[in-house]
Amino acid sequence: MKVLVIGGGGREHAVCMALAKSPKVDKIWCAPGNGGIADVAECVDIKATDIDGVVAFSKTNDPDLVVVTPDDPLALGMVDALEAEGIRAFGPRKNAAVIEGSKSFAKDLMKKYHIPTAGYAVFENSADAIAYIKENGAPIVIKADGLALGKGVTVAMTEEEAIAAVKDAIDGGRFGGAGARVVIEEFLTGPEVSVLAFVDGKNLSTMPSAQDHKRAYDNDEGPNTGGMGAFSPSRFYTDDIAQTCMDTIFKPTVAAMAAEGRPFSGVLYFGLMLTPKGPKVIEYNARFGDPETQAVLSRLESDLFEIMNAVIDGKLNEMDIKWADNAACCVVLASGGYPLSYEKGKEITGLDAVTDSVVFHAGTAVKDGKIVTSGGRVLGVTATAPTLDEAIQKSYADVKKIHFEKAHYRLDIGIKKG
Repeated sequence: MKVLVIGGGGREHAVCMALAKSPKVDKIWCAPGNGGIADVAECVDIKATDIDGVVAFSKTNDPDLVVVTPDDPLALGMVDALEAEGIRAFGPRKNAAVIEGSKSFAKDLMKKYHIPTAGYAVFENSADAIAYIKENGAPIVIKADGLALGKGVTVAMTEEEAIAAVKDAIDGGRFGGAGARVVIEEFLTGPEVSVLAFVDGKNLSTMPSAQDHKRAYDNDEGPNTGGMGAFSPSRFYTDDIAQTCMDTIFKPTVAAMAAEGRPFSGVLYFGLMLTPKGPKVIEYNARFGDPETQAVLSRLESDLFEIMNAVIDGKLNEMDIKWADNAACCVVLASGGYPLSYEKGKEITGLDAVTDSVVFHAGTAVKDGKIVTSGGRVLGVTATAPTLDEAIQKSYADVKKIHFEKAHYRLDIGIKKG
């Protein structure tokens, strides 16, 4: 079987490697891929958002499955375009991907169907938004309504910071059209947990819990990034909490999307906060998270290709998906300055010295036969072990073997307790 994976980051590297383990898969393309993905798939020079290019390639090369992984092409309707040409595609259609593409849609959905989440209000006018902030005080959370590369959220600890975030988004155009509308949310407290689930429109199967680290620096300081590391499982996600989430969040969300005429098929990501009043939804993503995927898929024992086909066919309830009884830690090596300005083209050395981890490439390219940096998040060094503490130790031991100029990584991935 032939598979085309859309995207070119660490998440796509993890997906490609998982698919390559399937005895049914003998050919993988990745568009556009990266320097590491090239070891497991044939990279194709097509942008992840080039719907016409992907459709044309698929019509010519006839993949048995196209896996649309990133948020942008999903929100733009790539799955719809592929299906219109009779091409089998994994991922939600455009009308379901809106659960991530519009935070105001997601909040309104949760309100309508009584799914626990933070209190909120939606604004397109900065003056009204600022008045709301002054009325409610800080801390408070400001979110760009649309897709903003994981950087559209400001957890403002002061009113001044919140007002600046609103002006930045609505008046300053920092996130383009994605920030023309903002969602202002109640500030919640408690441990954060990410739970990804395979969903076939009506059935769902959750993956092991994980936790992301969004802030650029240790102790959750600095600006939000796309994610500086992740680990699985969460230290806080007990069986009882999992059952509560299944009953009050997971199943109700899938049922709500179906009731709205937007059946969700693909991977649905639940960003949760375990508050003193119970689990609440912080955000939904309409796809595999990054870097949670690198940690979680490292624990998958079942055939990902078979799972994806069961999702498309609405037969997820017939699958017995197995996960290893272990733990995983992914530490992201980023370019110095990320998520703001950073340099590219830095040669990466030491990859051959890594012994106990899998190195997922995120922002790399091949230049003159050498692996060089080509993005903000460069590598995800991911180790598995019987316990989380062992996985953390193994990952960091291998991180120290890898070098490139101005490399930056957090020192507390998996260590923080909240």
